[in-house]
Amino acid sequence: MSELAIADGLEPLRPSALEVLLKDIRACRLCAPHLPHGPRPVLHVSSTARLCIVSQAPGLKVHETGLSFNDRSGDRLREWMGIGREAFYDESKVAIAAMAFCFPGYNTKGHDLPPRRECAAKWRARLFERLPEFPLTLLVGSHAQTWHLRQQAKGTLTETVRAWTDYAPRHIPLPHPSWRNSGWLNKHPWFETELLPYLRRRVFETLSW
Repeated sequence: MSELAIADGLEPLRPSALEVLLKDIRACRLCAPHLPHGPRPVLHVSSTARLCIVSQAPGLKVHETGLSFNDRSGDRLREWMGIGREAFYDESKVAIAAMAFCFPGYNTKGHDLPPRRECAAKWRARLFERLPEFPLTLLVGSHAQTWHLRQQAKGTLTETVRAWTDYAPRHIPLPHPSWRNSGWLNKHPWFETELLPYLRRRVFETLSW
């Protein structure tokens, strides 16, 4: 305890339960033997955030920079949401917590591997117990939708995203914004004409509160 704190009769500030948990998560090495690029947990959360983005797992650029969605898919996601980088990375309002916090590596075709299941099993429930009740959660990809929607998720990602009105206003399911999904977007024009205008309104309402 500092001399000033002793003189004033004050207790030193203790870290919150969320801060303690985040320290443990960022030090996690549970999946290290299975991560070709090594462990580097990446997430952005706070006790005041009102919007949560749940995706699959960090990509290589995110692993290298430590900044979620710091790539072309992030540019597209921000365009979908109708916000810029400054608002997107404002942790006081926006939380980003993927289904796994470390980059899982690539498969033989050069595509990102699915998130390691050990991560969600160890950390996810504990993390969300300490996070606020989010008025809006964006569920990016089937892994996020299956975990957060449970039995309410449909059989496929397309079916779940098409049924977005069943989950709004609290949850909005989205496909992954990877540019590899451009064919999916072209095949389903309702996503741009129906879902995106609603998404932008909800993001604006949530972040303007």
